[in-house]
Amino acid sequence: MHVVVIGGGVMGVTTAWYLREAGFEVTLLDAAPEPAAGASHANGGMLHASHAEPWNTPGVGLDLLRYLGREDSPLLMRPRALPGLAGWGLRFLWHSRHSAFERHALVNARLAAFSLRETRRLSRELADEGLAFDFRESGILKIFRDPDSLARNRSAAEAMQTEGVHFEAWDTEQVIDREPALAGVRDELCGGLYFPDDAVGDARRFTAGLLEIARRHGLRYRPATRVRRLRTFQGRIDAIETYEGPVAADACVVASGYEAPALLRPLGLHLPVAPVKGYSLTLPMDAELRLDLPLIDDASKVVMTPLGDRLRLAGTAEFAGRDARMEDRRAANVLAQCRRTLPGLPAQFDHETMAPWAGLRPMSDRGTPILGPTAVPGLHLNTGAGHLGWTFACGAAAQVRDGLAGMAPEDSLAAFRL
Repeated sequence: MHVVVIGGGVMGVTTAWYLREAGFEVTLLDAAPEPAAGASHANGGMLHASHAEPWNTPGVGLDLLRYLGREDSPLLMRPRALPGLAGWGLRFLWHSRHSAFERHALVNARLAAFSLRETRRLSRELADEGLAFDFRESGILKIFRDPDSLARNRSAAEAMQTEGVHFEAWDTEQVIDREPALAGVRDELCGGLYFPDDAVGDARRFTAGLLEIARRHGLRYRPATRVRRLRTFQGRIDAIETYEGPVAADACVVASGYEAPALLRPLGLHLPVAPVKGYSLTLPMDAELRLDLPLIDDASKVVMTPLGDRLRLAGTAEFAGRDARMEDRRAANVLAQCRRTLPGLPAQFDHETMAPWAGLRPMSDRGTPILGPTAVPGLHLNTGAGHLGWTFACGAAAQVRDGLAGMAPEDSLAAFRL
């Protein structure tokens, strides 16, 4: 069977590898000239089953109103984006009900824990073939300044233990002992939660490295190839029409992120996925600025991730439609929020030394990825993971592979179906 995968980010490349590894004939089409050019390029770098809950937490509607117009906020709605988000936004708020949020958080945690096991397996098995992506099983530390928030997060972590998510509660002295870089904010902290099974890694390096290995194993890769439409014959996927000509296909996996809804619309399928912008900075680490443990700051909603000899700072969720432009003031805000935790960071935003980046993450309205077969025979999906794409990549790819191979039990993909 020949399967065409559309999208050269971490979701598409990982899906292509899993399919090729299972014996499928695979062609990967990507509109960009190189892999991981979009949301996978410079994300937060964390692989965390511990934080797999959707972004549409109960009360998110009030947060959006509270932050409206505030450039220094962690969650920002651009007024110009409102017309394009009307329907999606209402469903996003509907899924923020306690019952829906808790259900989606549990299925996300289950997929994330499975995905981390798969990522570890690939890291081991493909190391000899050159797969290197600054992978480190360091665990992740989430720090708190508000005792009430710490208590709520601890309760949520306890609920996730049934899904294989483990944690340790640390007081402030334990936090400082394990991460001395936090000594400067000791008096502000009230404790932390440490998640020992979480890990970090560079999604771009992983994507590029896995693609090269897959090509050596027979994957056909066509970069800079834009897809015009998905062609059907007698109701089934027949070919992928590109601007360079058609590519025959027995099946297709759409993993093209926030661009995916436009491909599905002519087939009568509504894909509830919208772009959400995130920002990151990448700085060199030196003797004066060293971080051992990856950190999540509960108060500022930012992450600080050591990746080899670099430090990745990331944060913000911005509803800006399809506007992927990097805005200096939002990138500078990420730096300012991280300096609340690491005062030794540079005080001024600098393009040359901080490698600022902005990317559009494909977010489903319910906060879970959308995976598996659709109502159109031969058409499968792997999109909608939002800020959890890197965490979900290997697990989602395995699920999609099993669905195409007919090996997935009916209920395994039910929670993620379109």
